[in-house]
Amino acid sequence: MRQFTGSGVALVTPFKGSKINFEVLKNLLDFHLDNETDFLVILGTTAETPTLSLKEKKAIIEFVVKYIDKRIPIMVGTGSNDTKSTISFSRIAQKLGADGILVVTPYYNKPTQSGLLAHYKSIAKAINLPLMMYNVPSRTGVNMLPETVKKLSKIKNIIGTKEASGNLNQVKQIIDETHEDFIVLSGNDDQVYDVLKLGGDGTISVTANIIPLTTSLLISNYRSGIENETAFRKYDDLHQMMFIESNPIPVKKALEHLGFEVGKPRLPLTQLSTKHNRQLVKTLKKYEIIQND
Repeated sequence: MRQFTGSGVALVTPFKGSKINFEVLKNLLDFHLDNETDFLVILGTTAETPTLSLKEKKAIIEFVVKYIDKRIPIMVGTGSNDTKSTISFSRIAQKLGADGILVVTPYYNKPTQSGLLAHYKSIAKAINLPLMMYNVPSRTGVNMLPETVKKLSKIKNIIGTKEASGNLNQVKQIIDETHEDFIVLSGNDDQVYDVLKLGGDGTISVTANIIPLTTSLLISNYRSGIENETAFRKYDDLHQMMFIESNPIPVKKALEHLGFEVGKPRLPLTQLSTKHNRQLVKTLKKYEIIQND
């Protein structure tokens, strides 16, 4: 169950026209295998999952599971705002070989805390996979409170939570009030150091799409006793650039500058604006991620 700690990457979905580009997906997987990413998260927000059909989602899971072949763990985003649909897709992910699932709090319909309890309990009961919860109020309109997380942490296959509330007091309360094996991951790249310092276990990262080895080493060094806040803060400008427009618009453009032909985001997301692209290129050059002309 502790396989989902350290540096997890929220992987993008590469497109070629209207189709998934599996050749580039293979290249991205190799990139992460070569650069010490601890685990992969596919079909998350960064993967543009709301625009993927069920057929496409199944094809991505099958391809990634077969290609990775147990070399690193694979977590599949299966959450939706419908408990029944989430259970159905979670069972599909399990059947196709996922090592775990990531389940976002239901969005738009804004369940109460008792609704969140019932939602996660129902999903956990329906599957035999490790379940990681995902709290991201800025996208879903609902905040899962620490008391709710504490109750859910007692369910055997609910192994942890990805916290993207941005509230470090809330993160601290969750860490303090759950058992020591319960995994708490940062869902905000600029707060990874803070979450680790509070006793967290790593991150599911957007920025790690472009600096996987750096992200992995920062976390592994910290966990081995090398506490270097300056090394983490060094990348704050890069983290901010990854969210200058809605994720994954900037990170897909960054990957393009790195030579990965990931294609344009699907509508309703659009390509990065010319103004922001200039800022992105400047930032990538500053960090020597791409070379100066």
